[in-house]
Amino acid sequence: MKKAGFKLLAKLNKLVLPSYTKQKLDLSKATKIQLAIFGWKVFVTKNALN
Repeated sequence: MKKAGFKLLAKLNKLVLPSYTKQKLDLSKATKIQLAIFGWKVFVTKNALN
């Protein structure tokens, strides 16, 4: 059940949150909010794939 929840969150993230890789964001110049969003998306994606 945990994996299904993370898969749903991953789909919601894709719809709602911006894609910084498509925008070619340099992580060394990113703001703290951008880094938090990026980290959240990585966390959710990692758990959805496991």
